[in-house]
Amino acid sequence: MAGNLVSTVGRIIRTAADLAEGAAWLVQTEPRFAPVMEAVEELPLRLKPPGFAALLDIIASQQVSVASADAIRARMLAAGLVDETAVRQAGEDGLRAAGFSRPKIRYALALCDAGLDYDAMAALEDAEVARVLCQQMGIGPWSAEIYLMFCLGRADVMASGDLALQESARILFDLPARPSAPELAAMAAAWSPWRSVAARALFAYYRINKQLEGLG
Repeated sequence: MAGNLVSTVGRIIRTAADLAEGAAWLVQTEPRFAPVMEAVEELPLRLKPPGFAALLDIIASQQVSVASADAIRARMLAAGLVDETAVRQAGEDGLRAAGFSRPKIRYALALCDAGLDYDAMAALEDAEVARVLCQQMGIGPWSAEIYLMFCLGRADVMASGDLALQESARILFDLPARPSAPELAAMAAAWSPWRSVAARALFAYYRINKQLEGLG
């Protein structure tokens, strides 16, 4: 399910200083990250408050482009779809108007009734958080790992199934092909205990390369 997760809560990323500490360690451990850090200058925290709204946002972002996710997010905010009550009241029609597909409508409504204790979840080990989340309809390892990284601030998580991370790793490490999720997870083992910093670096490097492609 999420075999690349560490088994303890461990370090929490809260500030830019935390990211800087992790980035310095990462460059020392794997010097090929150095050009990424120089190009990015400062890695983005991208932290969001944990809870229902954050998890709903992750569901909305599944398997769509960044632009599409941003558009859906804007419509969600405009419609006030930020808690279980509002989503229930909006129902299928309201979620569809916000840009949710039919499967994601089912996932969103199921999440309303999941009864998740988000405060208690914040105290769980990474692997246990992933286990709880992956029991919910429409939430798999990628969604759980994104929640761990960007909502709970866990420092040692790699969303190895993310295509952008895989492509970024291919480019950065000059690989003959995009690594599979298990292959990227194996690579990332060497970046523990700062795999979430490595993920941010790879996300940033992916955006840089997409911008360069646009200039071609």
